[in-house]
Amino acid sequence: MASRSFSEYAERNAVPILGVLRTELKHCSTLLEIGSGTGQHAALFARELPHLQWQTSDLDENHESINAWVKDAGLTNLLAPISLNVLFDEVEAASCDAIYSANTAHIMSIPAVRKMFEMLGIALTDSGVFCLYGPFRQDGEFNAPSNANFHDSLRSQDPEMGIRHLEFLDELGKAQDMLRQRLYTMPANNYLAVWRKGKE
Repeated sequence: MASRSFSEYAERNAVPILGVLRTELKHCSTLLEIGSGTGQHAALFARELPHLQWQTSDLDENHESINAWVKDAGLTNLLAPISLNVLFDEVEAASCDAIYSANTAHIMSIPAVRKMFEMLGIALTDSGVFCLYGPFRQDGEFNAPSNANFHDSLRSQDPEMGIRHLEFLDELGKAQDMLRQRLYTMPANNYLAVWRKGKE
């Protein structure tokens, strides 16, 4: 039997993230989640946002837990994960009007972050929304000493990882005809950034 992985961190941040998604995704109908992780967010958010068809995705090694959460949720709007590696895989053009990702940009390499934004430009419909949750740097600065320490810890594990500059992500968005609309301050020194396609 497939086992569900559980993250205390994902449990804690789910409610504040959901509060933002209720507003930002209220007019959307099809969503791709990039990097569904344990599957916890997908199960909760699909239940609370029934107007959205929620497509999970991740690397193959994470599918067991995601599938278990999807099965246990028993929701018609929550889909089993597709295999998705942003560096190598392709997505269907204009296939969704929303994309959500949490805690991915700082564990991806810079080339992978670039490819993810290229994927957004392809997959999103005009006026489509991208919501990205996680820690960011602004004006070259960390918003808390704990995030500076976290960045150093990530770099010690893999020099390709690290907390990204929000201005860098904005430039990647602009290259895909996407403009950041809002930046929400979230608990634990994180943010949720929202870009919209076709808003140059």
